[in-house]
Amino acid sequence: MLRYMTSGESHGQALTAIVEGFPAGVTLDTTVIDRELERRQGGYGRGKRQTLETDRVIVDAGIYHGVTTGGPITLRLVNRDAKLERLIQPPAPRGGHVDLAGAINYQTGIRQVLERASARETAMRVAVGGLARLLLTELGIDVFGYVIELGGIAAPPLSLDLAVRDASPVYTLNPEADAQIVAAIDAAQKAGDTVGGVVEAVVTGCPIGLGTHAQWDRKLDARLAAAVMSIQAIKGVEIGLGFEAARRPGSKVMDPIRYDPDHPASDRRFGFRRPSNNAGGIEGGTSNGEPIVVRAGKKPISTLAARGPSINMATKAESPAAYERSDVCAVPAASVIVEAVVAFEVASAIVDKYVGTSLDAIRTSMAAMHELNREHLAKWADQV
Repeated sequence: MLRYMTSGESHGQALTAIVEGFPAGVTLDTTVIDRELERRQGGYGRGKRQTLETDRVIVDAGIYHGVTTGGPITLRLVNRDAKLERLIQPPAPRGGHVDLAGAINYQTGIRQVLERASARETAMRVAVGGLARLLLTELGIDVFGYVIELGGIAAPPLSLDLAVRDASPVYTLNPEADAQIVAAIDAAQKAGDTVGGVVEAVVTGCPIGLGTHAQWDRKLDARLAAAVMSIQAIKGVEIGLGFEAARRPGSKVMDPIRYDPDHPASDRRFGFRRPSNNAGGIEGGTSNGEPIVVRAGKKPISTLAARGPSINMATKAESPAAYERSDVCAVPAASVIVEAVVAFEVASAIVDKYVGTSLDAIRTSMAAMHELNREHLAKWADQV
């Protein structure tokens, strides 16, 4: 089982994660992780905090000469803006945050809650996702995230070109929409407001058979949805067509199945082809060999410079909500975070299916399963 836990506060000394179940034999290239951390800190509309932090991952355990050992891996990010003990208690909770509910739930002040609930925690999840990406790359699997809508302005992808996304100030694949989106962010900042949006992640190279139909909590789409919904400010998740599927007749949703008899022996789809991908690469909780498409809606950040109405916790009198330094827009960063948690869940499903303590063992298991399925399909007429 591949899993992780994070620890740390927004303005504490550091953020930490322990990753358990990661296979031995993977070269841990920290530059790959650092590149993802840098992307998370970017995107138009970010706040001052991103200029104070320069996230670089520190690997404290689980490697030998730069290669994973199979033991638990400890990752750490140092907070340059560490000042937790000097920060006062906010007098009034912010609507849209867990300030009030968390303080009641844990019988603490607001500060203790917001420091852990802060989206700063997602920096560590991006680091963990970067680690998972190293494994996936070794297995020929890629995860690619981008923005498809921001501030109500649609930006449907015009390509899947990495260079186009990385050149965009808001991480879209639609340069024609970027200027309008930037203007919307500027307008929100001027008004003391914030904007949300929709992001998408696509996984390519997945073999058929990740996840299962056999049990509810092992379905791949369920695992992906839970992971993405756990990200701060994400309010909805779709796989493939998502809610659009509910608006169409079945004939416009079902993906036809075709067969290419000339497919190579190495084909992870065994010759089966889909002219459409409305299912988003997952049917019955199981990957079907098509690209996996995950979409997430991120609400506008609830911390407003204009300060919404609230209640003073001591006097119970009406009061403006407390203001914590924040972003006007963190949708581009959300695309990086969604990409990271999707990468981790796919890596976890790989480790579950192709049980192995090392990269070589997983590769061997994948190859053996591939040949077993080829034999199964070749003997189909004799088995049914």
